[in-house]
Amino acid sequence: MTATHSAPPHGTAKQSWATGLTVFAGVMLMIGGVLDITRGIMGIAEDDVFVRTPDYVFQFDLTSWGWIHLILGIVAVLVSLGLFSEATWARVAGVAIAALVIIGNFLSLPYYPVWSVVLIAISALIIWALCVERPRD
Repeated sequence: MTATHSAPPHGTAKQSWATGLTVFAGVMLMIGGVLDITRGIMGIAEDDVFVRTPDYVFQFDLTSWGWIHLILGIVAVLVSLGLFSEATWARVAGVAIAALVIIGNFLSLPYYPVWSVVLIAISALIIWALCVERPRD
């Protein structure tokens, strides 16, 4: 009687975990980008949605904040599409854009505090997911 050995599965659990984190980061970056796009549109179209903060150190015109968030959101959505193809450039760009989204939301925190905190948290999770060590074959 001969023992038969089954072939090992195509990927290991660690590889599946790393791939899952990349997909997670792509989805979260897409969601964060769409939220930033809507926030940008609100800032450009209707300044009355935001809280007025007269003595804020990083004070910009709310329309300027709208354009900043609109551009960050568009770039985030484009980079998230690259993450779905597991491109290396998209991993690096994903960390960079998530860091810029954190900075942008921190600076505009007094204008829309709850939304800013939510996007900061989402962006921190994106950075974590993209920076986790990815096992190589």
